[in-house]
Amino acid sequence: MASAAETLADLASVHTTESALALFDSLRALRAEDMLGRWKGRELATGHPMDGVLAASGWYGKQFDSLEKVHPLLVSANGSLFPMEPRRVPIKLVAGLPRSLVAKGRPLLGLLAPWLRTDKYRARLRNLEYRGVVSAAMIYDHLPIIDMFRRVDDDTLLGAMDLRGVRSPYFFVLSRD
Repeated sequence: MASAAETLADLASVHTTESALALFDSLRALRAEDMLGRWKGRELATGHPMDGVLAASGWYGKQFDSLEKVHPLLVSANGSLFPMEPRRVPIKLVAGLPRSLVAKGRPLLGLLAPWLRTDKYRARLRNLEYRGVVSAAMIYDHLPIIDMFRRVDDDTLLGAMDLRGVRSPYFFVLSRD
């Protein structure tokens, strides 16, 4: 039987929500307390409307300083890494844009950084039940989004973003930085 990391690598070529959900359901839960630190993110393409948006926009990952202090969106612009204010990103609008247009806007991140940057924490960690398993979850303060996590291995997590009004989850991978 393949390890979770091998399964995750295989999934990258499958591109279906059903396969991602099957993998997610097969993975071990983790406690919110086990997520502290900075994590580098990457998308897991499944045909979701958000596929490609974060990568094109300069998304770096997430930072969990404590259960109450979470930066849900770290972005990289002009060699600088900073936490972005999630409320300043119209997620549903951006998800509908062509990825090439989103990528063309990426160089503007450096210019927009003073407006996009926040020093305030905009999410928190909790242990919640999702798909029948209690595991770590990141809850945004001001957006109808909950990111659920399962453990691939000690340094790799599979995330499923549950966005109110969107039928299927958006999947991403976090690797300990």
